[in-house]
Amino acid sequence: MTKKMKENLKGMKTDELKKELIEIEEKIRVLRFKAEGSKSKNVKESVTLKKQVARILTKINHK
Repeated sequence: MTKKMKENLKGMKTDELKKELIEIEEKIRVLRFKAEGSKSKNVKESVTLKKQVARILTKINHK
C-alpha cells in the first residue's frame, strides 16, 4: 500500500471504508480462484490486499 493510499483511508468516512472493504474482499476472492488455476503472476498481491483489509478494519473499529 502506498503512502497516498494510507492518507486516503484517514479521510474516509465509515460507510466509504465499508465499500472499499467489500471491493478488496472481492479482489481477494477473484485472486484466490485464479491461484487455483495458477494464472496469477503477482504472488505478493494477496498479501498486500489482506494488509489493506486489516488496515480498513482497524480504522473502522477505531471510529
